[in-house]
Amino acid sequence: MDEISISKFKATCLAVLERVRRTGQPIRVTRFGKAVADIVPPAESQRPKRRLGTLGGTMEIHGDLVSPIGDESDWEAAQERPAWDPFAKDSKEKK
Repeated sequence: MDEISISKFKATCLAVLERVRRTGQPIRVTRFGKAVADIVPPAESQRPKRRLGTLGGTMEIHGDLVSPIGDESDWEAAQERPAWDPFAKDSKEKK
């Protein structure tokens, strides 16, 4: 395992991390000759990468998903004239 002083690690941190990622070899960071930290590459992921369409064919649609549940005539918004007209003029308007 290679060793690097903490001051040199601080100055070249990103390059050291890239080297560990690229080579897969750990590096020990030391301070006054004593180990402070070990920089190791990440462990390989055990689960497979998710791919587009992995759930294809696992669901089943029953019925119509687009049509409304009830009859449209029951909706207040579907009536000819709304129950309350926000633009109606007040009969007691000042002149």
